[in-house]
Amino acid sequence: MTRVLLFCVFLLLCPLLVSAFNSAKRFRMTQEPEFRRKKATCIEDIENGLWGWHCKSSPIIKENCALRCISTACYEKIYGDDPLEEGEIDYKRGREFLHCVRRLAKE
Repeated sequence: MTRVLLFCVFLLLCPLLVSAFNSAKRFRMTQEPEFRRKKATCIEDIENGLWGWHCKSSPIIKENCALRCISTACYEKIYGDDPLEEGEIDYKRGREFLHCVRRLAKE
């Protein structure tokens, strides 16, 4: 009897869980293309010299400048005194930066 009751509760909750998952996925899918467009625009500005010659001096410096272009506040908060260095791939801070940009976009 208890198993049947638990199974029924599970069946009732499944649509709610699926709905919540799809909502989060939809938000993620709409935000990331916007982030990529903004980054592409920033990189284009850097290539055109709008950020100065320094930002064009190396790929990693260009990446730091692009992140700063996307959101100065998030860049200072996440990367602040420790910018990306040559050869460094920091997935953790990259995710934190993206979350920060999303939070600012919501406000």
